[in-house]
Amino acid sequence: MAGKKKSRMKSGDFVLTIVVLGLVVFGVIMVFSSSYYNAINDSGDPYDYLKKDIVWAMLGLGAMMFCALFDYRIYAKFAPTILIADLVLLALLFTPLGVTRNYATRWIGIGEFTIMPGEIAKIAAIIFVSWYLSKDPKTIRSFTKGVLPMLGLCGAFFGLIILQPNLSTAITVCGIIIGIMFVAGLNVMYLGGILGIGAVGITFMILTDEGGYRLKRLTSFLDPFQDPLGDGYQVIQSLLALGSGGLFGVGLGKSIQKTLYLPEPQNDFIFAIIGEELGYIGCLALIACYIILIWRGTHIALNAPDMFGTLLASGITIMLAIQVVLNIAVVTSSMPPTGITLPFVSYGGNALMLFMGSMGILLNISRHSAR
Repeated sequence: MAGKKKSRMKSGDFVLTIVVLGLVVFGVIMVFSSSYYNAINDSGDPYDYLKKDIVWAMLGLGAMMFCALFDYRIYAKFAPTILIADLVLLALLFTPLGVTRNYATRWIGIGEFTIMPGEIAKIAAIIFVSWYLSKDPKTIRSFTKGVLPMLGLCGAFFGLIILQPNLSTAITVCGIIIGIMFVAGLNVMYLGGILGIGAVGITFMILTDEGGYRLKRLTSFLDPFQDPLGDGYQVIQSLLALGSGGLFGVGLGKSIQKTLYLPEPQNDFIFAIIGEELGYIGCLALIACYIILIWRGTHIALNAPDMFGTLLASGITIMLAIQVVLNIAVVTSSMPPTGITLPFVSYGGNALMLFMGSMGILLNISRHSAR
């Protein structure tokens, strides 16, 4: 038995490792394909986004390897510190260190280096909530000791992130926290009440928005062809890309919509370019890879050696699932645009490192699990 346990500690979840590395390589290829004309237009170098994405992928690989070897139980000791550090970073966005792009202040910049505290907030929330609720399994059953503090945390994150403004990330972080609460044993009545209050609150924010920006995004989702050159333009170009791909696609690198028709095709709407170049079959294959990752994450959570490991793995899996569903829903015009990236595939260094590091944590938890 000792020999078997030792052998288990030397390896992690092989399927998860292969799928993640495959998605990252696929993402680098698709970022290059989708960004080629944008890169020429922005910097004159067609390989600009490719070179940057490769650097971030290598850094992400380092983060993944480190987290796979670093004992996940140590995170519990520093959970409050990690939470406070991220809240401070979120507050620093509203100082001269904050970098504004496209009317949103989501980055902290020091020279050429920038970080996104909103992305870090996802993993900080996962670690803290997992630690807090795993100390005593009965905590979540108490409204004052379990539910109320977590709702307060949701409010703190939501308030700081929505000011950027970044509604999609704020909703994602709150969704992760509520998801972990549910896994920990949140009463269904409380869950229904929280979701109801959240829905009412978001609706109120949309309807009372002074500039009407959020309401316009909502109406553009309901009928993007009502304003084809304005709010509905990006969604329409996305649908045209998906429709042009057909069953097998037009071929890798042969997309028409990436030739400056679809704005920022290497970011939030990269799934549309995948659909155009690789077709319906390519999209299905990609979705199947994400389903495998969610399955392996759920398996790791169920077999974790302790409550903290279970909640930590569950939170990471919930984060992955939320972002995949939201991104694909936006690209297919099933919900309003949110600005959520497609994990491992979309261009974006902070998000790529976050997800690869998170997969490393999952691998570490799997290494500590009994066979």
